[in-house]
Amino acid sequence: MFPNIPRRAWLRRAASGALLAYVATLPFATAHAAAAVPVLLVVGDSISAGYGLAKGEGWVDLLAARLARERHRERVVNASISGDTTAGGRARLPALLREHRPSIVVIELGGNDALRGGDLDATRANLDAMVKAAQAAHAKVLIVGTRVPPNYGASYAERFASLFTDVAKARRVPVVPYLFAGFGENLTQFQADRIHPVASAEPAILDNVWPTLVPLLSRQ
Repeated sequence: MFPNIPRRAWLRRAASGALLAYVATLPFATAHAAAAVPVLLVVGDSISAGYGLAKGEGWVDLLAARLARERHRERVVNASISGDTTAGGRARLPALLREHRPSIVVIELGGNDALRGGDLDATRANLDAMVKAAQAAHAKVLIVGTRVPPNYGASYAERFASLFTDVAKARRVPVVPYLFAGFGENLTQFQADRIHPVASAEPAILDNVWPTLVPLLSRQ
């Protein structure tokens, strides 16, 4: 039943096998297994950070739940910060890429640039640099755009809205032109500040992003 192996040699082999089994449970082995799961990194502002919402209500949380429900492999890392700008995202992104090694990067930034009346050429340059950095790290990129109220002036609003699609076209990446498409004019879908959506609007945000994101996901 057993091979003809001297008792001491057999014990050494058994001990070695037990040691290997133990080593497989060590943290670095666990980390290696986790690294095999593709990461979907979201770099955004308060809209993606879920400002004013309960835990689990934001569109990024709903995205994570939908990915799991539909058995996609991606693990969502939400690196969104309320108040962030494209300049802030550009500064933060290199460290995030090194830490998480994402397979997909969703960039939802620019709204705060415009609300502060920022230089749109700088916003465009920052967004372009973020896409370039993510691509250099071998990640697929999705740009998520937004708009500003008409009181900022028609020319400024048009230039702002177009910069997302312009960068996406130049870098050959997909874009969701307007995150609030379908409800952006309905004030009942926003909190008292008229900027941040209420919980009932978050599924609509995910529905706006989902069709463009799906082609980037790993095969099941």
